Amino acid sequence: MPTSSQWVAFLVASILFIQVPGPSLLFTIGRALTVGRREALLSVAGNAIGVTTQALLVAVGLGAVVAASVTAYTVIKLAGAAYVIWLGIQAIRHRREAREAMAGHGALVTAGRGHALRVGVLVGLTNPKTILFFVAFLPQFVNTGAGHVDAQMAVLGTVFGAMALCSDSVWALLAARAREWFARKPARLDKLGATGGVMMVGLGAAMLASE
Repeated sequence: MPTSSQWVAFLVASILFIQVPGPSLLFTIGRALTVGRREALLSVAGNAIGVTTQALLVAVGLGAVVAASVTAYTVIKLAGAAYVIWLGIQAIRHRREAREAMAGHGALVTAGRGHALRVGVLVGLTNPKTILFFVAFLPQFVNTGAGHVDAQMAVLGTVFGAMALCSDSVWALLAARAREWFARKPARLDKLGATGGVMMVGLGAAMLASE
């Protein structure tokens, strides 16, 4: 296992990376504004699953392949950005559904639970920046003298996923609370849903423009 000093350094680096506004954080806020607290938290859980899966793939060597291949990196980036943009467009088109769901349309809410989790997983899996973060940083916190390097990287990645889950959940709750305040007037909720959609479209565009 990593040494105590390596763990401290890893935790500090992870906290900084998680809190810097990026795809996962902006996606979480956008989902909370668009679909509400429950679905946003499911999306957060899905995103954490996707991120942790990335870490496990890095641990077995896939991350190194992606980091070394411009084509692989580009494909993942384009796929993830296009999906986020599509989600934003859908949020704008169906902004009234959020108000209807909040008003007590149980069937609509129930139908969206599994979908919200899948959305989060896909966004987490298609974030190439996180893959490169794992490729660049995880090896620095591995105690090579202890052996089992792959297992150590897998543990570090899993801890990172758990930290991201906790942090993003807090952000989702804060954003959802603001959404409920606006929802006191239905027209505000429609506008807020559209705002969340625009945020996700902007996020996807920024992902496309990033190098």
